[in-house]
Amino acid sequence: MNSEIISRYEAVKKRIEQACKKAGRNPGEITLVAVSKTKPDEDVLKLLEHGHFHFGENRAKALQDRMESVKNPSAVWHFIGNLQTNKIKYMVERVNWIQSIHKKKALKEVEKRASEINRVINVLIQVNISDEDQKSGCDPEQLEGMLKYAQDLKYTKVQGLMGMATFADDPETVRPEFKLLNNLRDKHLHLNRGSVDLKHLSMGMTNDLEVAIEEGSTMVRVGTAIFGERNY
Repeated sequence: MNSEIISRYEAVKKRIEQACKKAGRNPGEITLVAVSKTKPDEDVLKLLEHGHFHFGENRAKALQDRMESVKNPSAVWHFIGNLQTNKIKYMVERVNWIQSIHKKKALKEVEKRASEINRVINVLIQVNISDEDQKSGCDPEQLEGMLKYAQDLKYTKVQGLMGMATFADDPETVRPEFKLLNNLRDKHLHLNRGSVDLKHLSMGMTNDLEVAIEEGSTMVRVGTAIFGERNY
């Protein structure tokens, strides 16, 4: 039921507030991205009515369909999934954030497609912080080259880094992975120039958002805790 979604959403907001209090941070620094994959439009619309605006999808076709069917101009759309370069053309007209850029080729394609419609797109560079092959992301050693390339782009704004931690029952076990992403951001701050401004860290999901916030996250991507379990 829709009322349950609002209750779960408010519970997540409370978790974020408590994590920020523990870390001595302002909850206003944290963007909550509600990951609505496989859930009906009515769930998204209910959250929009409630005043939540940031939504994420992990499949290009699902994002395209969602942006097409949910017409609310206040919605801010994030693509957070494994990015195939040939799918970028289908999302650039409406997507606000692409969080999963992991190759220079993808940066080049976003720039090309965005320039054709004179639209600026925010992106995050996804870094593989878990050493798991199935988790997408560039190797930490590739980050500098990608950022240097992005500095001179016009329509593609690199706003920070994104990482997917190892799934673990005990979120404390992935704290080093979040620390790694934060340290990588700090290490590359000297490359903030032109279209590079590394102010965001997108890390933390339903099971580990508290630890991620303690380690510097500015965006948490939460699906199950808001929308409930999914039928895959």
